[in-house]
Amino acid sequence: MARIKYYYDPESCKYELVKTTPKVRIFQIFGFVGMTFICAFVLLYFYAQVFESPTQTLVRKENDELKFYYKVLNKELDKSHKMLLALQQRDDNIYRVVFESEPLSANVRTAGSGGIEKYRSILDQNIRQEELIITSLSKVDLLKKQLYVQSKSYDEITRMAKSKAKMLQCMPAIQPVSNKKLNALVSGFGFRIHPIYKVKKMHTGLDFSAPKGTPVYATGDGVVITANKSFSGYGNEIEIQHGFGYITKYAHLNAFKVRRGQKIKRGQHIGYVGSTGTSVSPHLHYEVIKNKTKVNPVHYFFNDLKPAEYQKLLEQASVENQSLGGE
Repeated sequence: MARIKYYYDPESCKYELVKTTPKVRIFQIFGFVGMTFICAFVLLYFYAQVFESPTQTLVRKENDELKFYYKVLNKELDKSHKMLLALQQRDDNIYRVVFESEPLSANVRTAGSGGIEKYRSILDQNIRQEELIITSLSKVDLLKKQLYVQSKSYDEITRMAKSKAKMLQCMPAIQPVSNKKLNALVSGFGFRIHPIYKVKKMHTGLDFSAPKGTPVYATGDGVVITANKSFSGYGNEIEIQHGFGYITKYAHLNAFKVRRGQKIKRGQHIGYVGSTGTSVSPHLHYEVIKNKTKVNPVHYFFNDLKPAEYQKLLEQASVENQSLGGE
């Protein structure tokens, strides 16, 4: 029922009926409807700011999943890059040194990809996770180029290896004791705590902890030039002349299986682990001598180790601890 309105007329001293024109009524109706829409819009806006719609919830979950998998992808790319770095180190520090070839330059190794701007130009400018995508694309591109460079480097090394097959057979290239679980290496090359004097001294080889009587193997073809017994220093030791500037030393042995002047092959059983000389427990002290200079033997295990295994031995050998024996 329509509301009837009156107003007081002071001239007639009576209440007169308020008459509303059609235009006023139409204006009131439109004003009411307009205010209703405005209020509804404001309420919906604030509701949308506080509560997610089903579509927004689904999109947010998808974005969170994409972010998660991009992070996983980047972690895997970082792992792959570390593996490639280990291969590059072996390439520069072992293979190219062995073949007396210059290491690849840093500029060639990094294989510049031309910056990240090229990725921005091909991406939709409205992508919210642009930096995340660009980072991943850049890592993949760089890894692909570095792998290509490394494959070409190995092709070159293969060509050098074919011309130096005899040298490869003679040079030290395996571990001197069985170490399938990679837990025998206990002290590396470098300054280590001397087991007797308890001060830092240069440790010129690797110490492999093993029970007394464990077999010791020649790491390359050669001729035995030393098979001495001693109660001090290196104790019972064997030295093998491999040619091409290489000599290997096996110290603190319990007993020998070879004699001076004997020709031997890589992997041949030459003696047994002991604790003779300046030694605090049964172990093998192993050295590689290149052109009369003692070098880190861990770089010469390339014949029986996978890249991940080699990386693990590198980490073990880098720990600064106490050696098990001294000269």
